[in-house]
Amino acid sequence: MPPSPKNPINTNPNRGDWSVANLSFLAVLTAFAFVIMGYHAGLEDDAFYLAAIKRNLNPALFPHDADFFRVQFQATIFDKLIAASIRLTHLPAAWVVMFWQLAAIFFILHGCWRIARRCFVEPAAQWAAVSLIAALLTLPVSGTAINLADQYLHPRALATALILAAVVAVLERRVWLAVLLLIMGFSIHAIMAAFGISFCAFLVWHRRPMQLRASSAAAAFLFPLGWVFEPASDAWRKAASTRGFYYISHWAWYEWLGVLAPLALLFLFQRAVRRRRLSMAGGPALVPLVSSLLYYGVFQTVVGVAIMLPASLERLRPLEPMRYLHLLYLLFFLLAGGLLGQYVLGRYSYRWALLFLPLSAGMWYAQLQMCPASAHMEWPGATPQNSWLQAFDWIRKNTPLDALFALDPHYMQIPGEDYHGFRALAERSVLADYDKDGGMAARVPRLAPRWLREVTAESGWRDFGAEDFGRLKNEFGVNWIILSREDKLFSQTQSESMTCPYENQQVRVCRLY
Repeated sequence: MPPSPKNPINTNPNRGDWSVANLSFLAVLTAFAFVIMGYHAGLEDDAFYLAAIKRNLNPALFPHDADFFRVQFQATIFDKLIAASIRLTHLPAAWVVMFWQLAAIFFILHGCWRIARRCFVEPAAQWAAVSLIAALLTLPVSGTAINLADQYLHPRALATALILAAVVAVLERRVWLAVLLLIMGFSIHAIMAAFGISFCAFLVWHRRPMQLRASSAAAAFLFPLGWVFEPASDAWRKAASTRGFYYISHWAWYEWLGVLAPLALLFLFQRAVRRRRLSMAGGPALVPLVSSLLYYGVFQTVVGVAIMLPASLERLRPLEPMRYLHLLYLLFFLLAGGLLGQYVLGRYSYRWALLFLPLSAGMWYAQLQMCPASAHMEWPGATPQNSWLQAFDWIRKNTPLDALFALDPHYMQIPGEDYHGFRALAERSVLADYDKDGGMAARVPRLAPRWLREVTAESGWRDFGAEDFGRLKNEFGVNWIILSREDKLFSQTQSESMTCPYENQQVRVCRLY
């Protein structure tokens, strides 16, 4: 069982927030969470983020396709911040990025723990709250295609840490500190920080109604996302159709259950708290946090449905209003963990073991199944066990910086690839893919015609012959291709039009002539 703080929150909520003993245990929880999550640089959205960081370090990278991450990243300092830290420390980029991931996890847990200390009196409740979050960081958020945290460094994690710190500042009635923290979060991930602003506004209103105008006004001038309002086109609509979570009318019943069930439970929890049934568990922040979270959830649900359902507002869908659930889930499970610690776990070590050992093992096993062909911990500098990553590593070391590659537009879905991004790991330009670049084109409409043209040109990839690759070379300037075992030409001998200097069990890398 976790150690007991010497200073319960009802005596002085600030004392102990930064004590060595408590920070040390939070560091242990961070390592625990990191091991459960696994680490996969270049996975999924990191195809953009890691590529952007690397291009900040070396502007010669991605001469053909940088627009697929450059336009959206004009609204964030994330890639510039990480690149600056790499230059400052003179450490290998891969290690610095992983250290940032650990720091992001630590400060998310630290923010959760600080909130728990203000919501629950008993140390067992406080530590159970943050321990539950540590175990559940890879929990999917219903209907939104995101988790509480990712297995790679994502700006959402850094923004979340700042949002949680802002929540603590509001609870301590330091609203202008909260505004500063939210501005910092907005500069890293504007959409997630906007949800943090919304929740903090409800929290300010609950505690100090007169300051709501100030905090809201401070946020009104922070919207550097003009590209979101560029007009739609048929190409954009096809790109948007790759994002299933944009269409809430198609959500399954269990996804709507994931929206409504937390709100219903928060309503019951609020009533119980107000009737003092849970007064022994509650610290001074419990009632305002529960009430504000409920009002925030109801308000954002109405806003999300109003934006996502009408076809006339389709261009607002890339704002992803239903992702407000990320913050709601995080704080909901924080409260649930606190209640478990207060009423179930207490100081009984065996109860902690009975809850957290199976839960942690289940979350760890689920992560293993998500990337079955890859190491659970893809340490920087380690030889990858994934055949695709081995090929990407060879490409990075043996092909020119101005090379332009083409591969199956659905390559991330090929068994054994495990959703790793080519750009981020091979550090070379590539024609647009369907899965991730489609999402970027849905956010930035000016990219949609290019995305559609390139993806259409790659249609039917698995049956391509030499003449099809020649067409890609003539039309786009492609001079390298990647073939997988799924492709017709993989098992054929090399021809006069190409030579294949690299091959492994799953992947062949060929140069076009």
